[in-house]
Amino acid sequence: MKRPARFVIGSIACVFAIEAHAWPTFDEVRGSWRSSDWVLLDREGVPLQRVRIDKSARRGDWVALADISPALREAIVVSEDKRFYEHGGVDWRGAAAAAWTNLWNTRTRGASTVTMQLTTLIDDEGRRPGRRSVGEKAQQTVGALWLDHAWRKDQILEAYLNLVPFRGEIVGLSALSQTLFGKAPSGLNEREAALAAALVRAPNAPYAKVAVRACAILRDMHAPDGCTNLESYVQLTLTRTASAPALSSDYDALAPHFARRVAGEVHPAAGARVRSTLDARLQRYARDTLSRTLTELNARAAPRNVHDGAAIVIDNGSGDVLAWVGSAGGFSNAPEVDAVLAARQAGSTLKPFLYAQAIDEKRLTAATLLNDAPLDLATGGGLYIPQNYDHDFKGWVSVRSALGSSLNVPAVRTLVMVTPHRFAKTLVALALPLSETGDYYGFSLALGSADVTLLSLTNAYRALANGGIAGSTRNVASNATPAPGMRVFTPQASFIVTDILADNNARTRTFGFDSVLATRFFSAVKTGTSKDMRDNWAIGYSSRYTVGVWVGNADGAPMWDVSGVTGAAPVWAALINYLHRRTASREPTAPEGVVKTHIAYQDGVEPSRDDWFLRGTQMTTIALSAAAGSSGTVASNRGAPKIGSPTDGTIFALDPDIPATAQRVWFESAGGARDAMAWQLDGKRFARTSRVAWLPWPGRHTLELVDANGAVLDKVGFEVRGAFAKTPQASKKPLRDPSRSASSSANPAQ
Repeated sequence: MKRPARFVIGSIACVFAIEAHAWPTFDEVRGSWRSSDWVLLDREGVPLQRVRIDKSARRGDWVALADISPALREAIVVSEDKRFYEHGGVDWRGAAAAAWTNLWNTRTRGASTVTMQLTTLIDDEGRRPGRRSVGEKAQQTVGALWLDHAWRKDQILEAYLNLVPFRGEIVGLSALSQTLFGKAPSGLNEREAALAAALVRAPNAPYAKVAVRACAILRDMHAPDGCTNLESYVQLTLTRTASAPALSSDYDALAPHFARRVAGEVHPAAGARVRSTLDARLQRYARDTLSRTLTELNARAAPRNVHDGAAIVIDNGSGDVLAWVGSAGGFSNAPEVDAVLAARQAGSTLKPFLYAQAIDEKRLTAATLLNDAPLDLATGGGLYIPQNYDHDFKGWVSVRSALGSSLNVPAVRTLVMVTPHRFAKTLVALALPLSETGDYYGFSLALGSADVTLLSLTNAYRALANGGIAGSTRNVASNATPAPGMRVFTPQASFIVTDILADNNARTRTFGFDSVLATRFFSAVKTGTSKDMRDNWAIGYSSRYTVGVWVGNADGAPMWDVSGVTGAAPVWAALINYLHRRTASREPTAPEGVVKTHIAYQDGVEPSRDDWFLRGTQMTTIALSAAAGSSGTVASNRGAPKIGSPTDGTIFALDPDIPATAQRVWFESAGGARDAMAWQLDGKRFARTSRVAWLPWPGRHTLELVDANGAVLDKVGFEVRGAFAKTPQASKKPLRDPSRSASSSANPAQ
């Protein structure tokens, strides 16, 4: 061998030795790839949501060659390197042809192979290839020879498709496929593949030029039919890149609000993949169920003006959030607002905590009678007189019936015993975000005048499911043992309240027997509707899960004719049934310290039944005395008849906005033999029943209870204000403390 030849071979060997240290391996290139997004995964590793972090370029996940459509692989080869599988990294035949063509033509022709372009992409970290010096070309050539020697052909093509820049800020096939075509790279057809390949050579060329090149590629692929109306198709497709805010995918928008929550906790970097506590199937089901329910509520035949909603599912034991739907999506007037975290008026959903506290303090039992009759309470700004949802009163009812049927007046009477100050402390211990003290809310706190979030409220119900222990929730998957919670209620009080919330018979006064709240397995649930129908809740739990749902409007506009069983409850029922479609939900075991006793009510106030008591508070017979107060103290039912309601000095205010059929003042007697009694209003006989409704009329009135001989047994005076009323069919709307803006006298019971 001649000396110059040996010198050339030695030089090439030295260059290869140098390049072996300069160029990374395929695994190193793939391992160093970083998406411009971080990806939220569910608890099993299923992608849920992408969130853009790096604004310098739009890059998707690394895509394996096996997951790229054959059409695209063919389009890239025929477009960029027809002899890709034949040459050794450098196409010497193509280079010679290009040199000859460039010698005799003004329009130059390139000879860079896919492998040579890949060396540029690796060396320049994604900078678009351009004209290079002779030295750079030589280095590119040697690098291509080394890559072809060290890498397999499939690895070269895979790396090239993941690193090559496309139109605008798009880098890599994954970002291009998702942004332009809204699908994974595996699903690209011949026309889409040709368009993608055309953008490699001229990424920012005009639509017409891209279409011409794509048509040429289609002909090389033996698919000329794809050229029909190709320019219009190219223009329509490429306009998507200007408006696409992030990578779209089949799981896009599945958990956007939860992703923001997680991002605020772990601050993921670009390319990170964060495993969360969500269940992808449950998340999708919750989202779709909420959307479907809102569609039904806004049907054209009877629109209900409900545009927003939210739902959350929490695992009772671990506190893992399994589903978090923060918005109704396309139905919402404010889709970016996370309604799971928005503060809303709680309505009747706070009542279970109030009764649990009263039972813990041994002020009440589940069988205690409370008087559901007009009640006026003096406040700093006047009288606070609560009403029930239907503007009707039920008379004496047990705590079980009062909570199950969500009656307002008994709840307010209970709060009088517990006091707003101490009840507010209990709510704070449950991690409910009360912004003021109990004295600020006053007696309206019993009816949910405080603002809460769906997350905090649902987690507070989880405390009842866990025997009175309040704990924190968890958003990111972890093997760590959940932190111990704080005891708020005793296991005994939690059990009794849970038993009431699971009792379908206790709901019948308000919801009837066949309501959506009744499930085929154990579940405890409570609904709530805030002032003027602005917020509607359904919160409940099984033995394994706690589910919370809210529907309403993000701007606070009232809904139309929506109650607890027509708004949020259908979504709640669908979710709890989905969760237990294959697994059982078992009733809780009675803890030590509670006893079941058969009770009977005298005079048939309520049917006889078995009920649960804290040990030492049980009773077998319950009756009313003539002097029975609001607590329904156990006593005999003998004594002189008297007027139970209204009380002497009560002031009622008329409100023409309340429907005529609901405008009533109720007169009710208490104690004594009632058969021989009669009502006398302003000196005239009125009725003979023990409880009667009267259409109020402005002025001062005297109400008397008389016996069969006309002798007055009891007498009270009351006043009806509102001379502006046009007809006698004005309603009772009690005065309230004007300083308590949330203390609505007509606060719904449901």
